[in-house]
Amino acid sequence: MERCKLVQLFFCVAMLQAVRGLSDARLAEYMQESSKEQDWLVGIRRELHQWPELMYEEHNTSLFLRKALDDLDIPYKFPAAKTGIVATIGKGDPVVALRTDIDALPIHEESDVPFRSKIDGKSHACGHDSHMTMLLGGAKLLKKRESELKGTVKLIFQPAEEGGAGGERMVKEGHLKDVKAIFGFHVWPASPSGSVLTKAGTIMGAAAQFNVTVRGRGGHAAMPHTTVDPVVAGAALVTALQTVIARETDPLHSQVVSMTRFNTGENAYNVIPDVVKLGATYRSLTHEGMVRMKKRMYEIMTSTAAAYGCSAEVDWMEEAHPYYPPTVNDPALAAFVKNVGVRVLGDSSRVKEAIPTLAGEDFSFYSHTAGVPACFTFLGIKDEKLGTTHGLHTPKFKLDESVLKLGAALHAGLATEFLDTYQGGLSDSSRAEL
Repeated sequence: MERCKLVQLFFCVAMLQAVRGLSDARLAEYMQESSKEQDWLVGIRRELHQWPELMYEEHNTSLFLRKALDDLDIPYKFPAAKTGIVATIGKGDPVVALRTDIDALPIHEESDVPFRSKIDGKSHACGHDSHMTMLLGGAKLLKKRESELKGTVKLIFQPAEEGGAGGERMVKEGHLKDVKAIFGFHVWPASPSGSVLTKAGTIMGAAAQFNVTVRGRGGHAAMPHTTVDPVVAGAALVTALQTVIARETDPLHSQVVSMTRFNTGENAYNVIPDVVKLGATYRSLTHEGMVRMKKRMYEIMTSTAAAYGCSAEVDWMEEAHPYYPPTVNDPALAAFVKNVGVRVLGDSSRVKEAIPTLAGEDFSFYSHTAGVPACFTFLGIKDEKLGTTHGLHTPKFKLDESVLKLGAALHAGLATEFLDTYQGGLSDSSRAEL
């Protein structure tokens, strides 16, 4: 009897090793096949790069993506979240989702590439053109193996990440209802090109913004005693708000408030205005931190203005620029991404622990609002020789296009490995498998 059990044990171990070996071979094939598609990937990315469109205006971008999906014989639903697309590969349960953002920024491009933006004042300075390209690349790899998929891969081409909360709209329209897990990527110029970085828990901060109008009584600048100067009150308000961070926040709990606008109107040099308008963003790694900051900032702004004889009206911009929750990675999925990343790359040194950032991301809605286990991952693009060192949201942002094939292979690898591993839910046992 004992000998029989031992034989069964050795047989199970051998089967597991064989399955893992087949899985590793498939992941290696994804990278090899993706490398062969590099010219195709670069062509797609450069076309998208030249025609950037802002949030909820991505009409031509969406048309281009739908044409690409048609060429790959991948069915899709359109519209989703106004200008977005939801495509599917495979059939049946479980369903795993891969997401890309598709909008651009109101930033004039100043890079030296021959395929720079053809639209003045707009550019893909956050790399969303590369995100779209990598998801299309992953889709191409998955479509070739559609008959082997043990479930459905949902491809989410989401609009309006840059302030429009397109992710939240996708959730409200029900596109995540059947999804068991979702993965997303973002190119990252702070990390070496070809590196893969993620972490369990919070990886990106909550983000929101507000405008404040300080009202006083204007007059001649030579006679300030006859006025109630909103400029002085506004300046004091800017300084006072920093006490929320410097004196009321635990130094180990990352939070920030940055005043980025101070507008006194287009007045003559000798005129004190009636009104000053200010704008700011505030961020925290926790939702609780955002709630506390909002309360204290309102108290400080209204009381500081009053101390100078002025009033302060605060607009939290909840409609125009919705609050973004923190982006929180499921621990099991974060470990899973690292595991797949090592196997795709064949190099554990390039898979690293991500350092959290206070930058905001509406990928957060997929876990925070929809309750779907999620994992967001950074792909390093920094290469000194190529000059891909400029930060996101800057006019000279530049991409190392060699990461396109890596992103495509990772998309395909994560989807197939998840479908192979998923067993009825992210229970403790299935988490251990992941």
